[in-house]
Amino acid sequence: MLIIGIAGGTGSGKTTVVNRIIQSLPTGEVAVLPQDSYYKDLSHLKPEDRQKINFDEPQAIEWSLLVEQLCRLREGKTVEMPTYSYLTCTRQKETVTVRPRDVVIVEGILVLCDPVLREMMDIKCFVDADADERLIRVISRDCVERGRTPQMVIERYERVLKPMHCQYIEPSKRFADLIIPQGGTNKVAIGLLTDFIEARLRRAQSSNNSY
Repeated sequence: MLIIGIAGGTGSGKTTVVNRIIQSLPTGEVAVLPQDSYYKDLSHLKPEDRQKINFDEPQAIEWSLLVEQLCRLREGKTVEMPTYSYLTCTRQKETVTVRPRDVVIVEGILVLCDPVLREMMDIKCFVDADADERLIRVISRDCVERGRTPQMVIERYERVLKPMHCQYIEPSKRFADLIIPQGGTNKVAIGLLTDFIEARLRRAQSSNNSY
């Protein structure tokens, strides 16, 4: 099993990179564990108090559960990945069944911040993009998917996203094996990454067939 970590700022194009990796490999070879699925459950808090939580710092994530499920996948076991609602800031009753695959991608803004998770990764990537480009994407996404107004997004960007990016996300770039500039539009860098993944898979399959 090849474990790939893909980090980068909010709106940097991580999802585009992940999708292009999936599209380049045979169907069914890739499983994805989004960091966002592992936000801590806040159902014990009042709705107004949930809105005060900082979701862009490492403490907001249940890293122990993510690491545990990644270990189980590496052992060849199926896991039930949690789901999370941005509208209510709570973990949902529904889960997503994830089966072991040749490639597992762990994706999220903070996935290179946790040392235990980072140590499990075979390849660590950081998707880079200019701050203004990321802000535009975040405004477009949050207004459509999360019911926020442009002013709400900008206020949150200045109050939370920008300082947390500078404090946690940008410094985690130093742990990356590969930095992908220009976000998901960098076809050359994504092509090099997928070529590397395919080569590693071929070597692993060749080793298994030799026994």
